[in-house]
Amino acid sequence: MLNQNKNIVNKPYIPLDNLSCKLREIIHIKCSPNEWEIKLQFIESHQLLIAASGQGWLNVDGQFIEMREGNMYVCTPGQLIQAVAHSFDERGFYYLRFDVIEDDKSTVDPMQMVKRDSVFPVKGEVAASSPVSVNALCESICNFFQSEDQLERFRSHILFQELLYHILQDAHVVQAKDSDAALEYVKTYIEQHYQEELSIEQLAKVAGVSSRHFMRLFKKRYGCSAIDYLAAFRITQAQQLMRTGGEYRLKDIARHVGYPDDLYFRRKFKQISGLPPAAFMRNSKQKIAAYHGSSIGQLLPLQVTPRAAPSDHPWTNYYQRKYQTDLVLPLSTDHSLKRDELKLAKPDFIIGIDSFVSAEEQTRIRQIAPAFFVPWIDNDWRGHLRLIAQFLDKTAIAETWLGNYERKAHFVREQIKNTIGEESLLILRITGDRYHVLGCRSLDAVFYDDLHLVPARGVDRMNPIQQLTPDELTDFCPDRILLILDEDPLSQSSWRDLMRSASWRELKAVRNGHVDFLPTYPWIEYTAFTHELILDEALKLWRNRA
Repeated sequence: MLNQNKNIVNKPYIPLDNLSCKLREIIHIKCSPNEWEIKLQFIESHQLLIAASGQGWLNVDGQFIEMREGNMYVCTPGQLIQAVAHSFDERGFYYLRFDVIEDDKSTVDPMQMVKRDSVFPVKGEVAASSPVSVNALCESICNFFQSEDQLERFRSHILFQELLYHILQDAHVVQAKDSDAALEYVKTYIEQHYQEELSIEQLAKVAGVSSRHFMRLFKKRYGCSAIDYLAAFRITQAQQLMRTGGEYRLKDIARHVGYPDDLYFRRKFKQISGLPPAAFMRNSKQKIAAYHGSSIGQLLPLQVTPRAAPSDHPWTNYYQRKYQTDLVLPLSTDHSLKRDELKLAKPDFIIGIDSFVSAEEQTRIRQIAPAFFVPWIDNDWRGHLRLIAQFLDKTAIAETWLGNYERKAHFVREQIKNTIGEESLLILRITGDRYHVLGCRSLDAVFYDDLHLVPARGVDRMNPIQQLTPDELTDFCPDRILLILDEDPLSQSSWRDLMRSASWRELKAVRNGHVDFLPTYPWIEYTAFTHELILDEALKLWRNRA
């Protein structure tokens, strides 16, 4: 149990003096007969949803949350979100978008101070202690923000700061009592202060517990020590700096990410990355194109950010934001146009999938640059990763990544086994008017093979798309259902029809409230990067809270 003495309660946050929050947009939705929604997307700025009235749900990084009247929901940049709200009265529903900027005070000279994007210290669901006050604030902010009078618009920004104060104050009560929230806060603290010299004692103080208790809690929740997490995050930041193409010296990069000792930085870099920093810098200059969207999920674990990738793939925009690069060339779906675009990109290598392109087209592509088309049918996702790594001379990186994956899968198995036990799982996807069970070459490999969950009776794992009708669901008799729902109107309509059916309501998983949700992308992809993310989702869904 966390220390809940008065001193801790009064100091739940790191100093906020260097944070600036700027309101960019506010929308008041009310008395509408139709649904209001946010399409499935990776968000680029902070978003705040305030349910003054109505009903709805929110999906954040695959976690399904039923929105409750009077609560506030903070979403942060980089999260994959989807939201639906309806049945508003005159109080309505508020949607706000804002930016958070942090002053970099690491330099002594205030004239050299720079600003950088930061993360609001609260995220997720916050219960308003006074919904009436919050609603009144939102109404005033909305009215003043839309005014033509500049002074009134200025006042809207002042009131917005007061709204953020309410959120921080109300979230603080939860954080003081919830060890999971406190640990998440410490993890965010590490990510914001990784350049500083951090100790276990200091981090334990932020969490409000003893050092010994903090070390045990952090390792139990994340599968690694806080110091190991700090090291991994520092190396990730160093890699991003190396990818920018700037001519930085290694010792300057080391100091920037918090390592004054160059030799120690080199050792940690190789230990975590699988190759020395100098080799990483050389490799990061390679221009590698992903001919197919699914290739992105195999290149990212090899520490490759594609310089060109299909423009219609959801991850294209994601890694442009995540890795802060504007060098990604979007590729067309038309084969002829795609070849012309690749010629302009002048890649060193091209990675694709053999089953998705004809032999004649593969020959044309190889005339542009050395290309490797992964033998899709003959190998599983681990084999795909190893073959690409062998072609790109990145085998050491692949094996390091796979070793980390196996350790993480073992950790997740231990964390969820008391929740899941021997319960059977059915992974169901709704696409248009079709219902089918995911089988081979899908995320079922993570749940059934890596996490050792029990497939529901009747699951044919050799069948990639096992179609069924709603009435046939009773034959599977699953203890738990993981539902993947496409976002198009027909799929959503099929989901509503399924919920109304007697066969659905009679399922044991439905009666026990054991139905969980994942969005379609990126989870349906059969790639190393996606499968690691699925391990994180399994933790969110089924971690033992005892």
